Amino acid sequence: MMPDPASGAPPLCPSAPPQVGTGVAFGVVGGTAEAPRLGYLADLLPITAELLALTDPVNPTEVFRFAAPCAGSDCVHFDGANCRLAQRIVQLLPDVVERLPPCRLRPACRWWRQEGAAACVRCPQVVTESPHASEPFRQAANPACRESASSP
Repeated sequence: MMPDPASGAPPLCPSAPPQVGTGVAFGVVGGTAEAPRLGYLADLLPITAELLALTDPVNPTEVFRFAAPCAGSDCVHFDGANCRLAQRIVQLLPDVVERLPPCRLRPACRWWRQEGAAACVRCPQVVTESPHASEPFRQAANPACRESASSP
């Protein structure tokens, strides 16, 4: 499941919706509603119908973080070369850990490849469904936000 950077396969997007057969779960959402934190799984879990059913009655994205092959130009966050979501996360969100989290996705992660450690020290606060998201988090998630225009 992990693409080899030399293979030309697309990197994995760490903010993908759950895709049975092509995606993986790499973290479990914990923390509080106001300050969610991702707990990283020791092993990547292939997304199966059975895995998704384990979260019933809540949405799978309330329980897990998923990754799948980067959709590239089919994604609203992709500008043709880079993931603007990763850029905005680095620009707008604070670091939440001092060291790189123990993430099994990192070797194939689009955010890691593009933004490096700056993305990783912010990643644990990123959750797909966050009803109590801060204004900076909402801005980072908004594909119309132009905050990333000044980034390299």
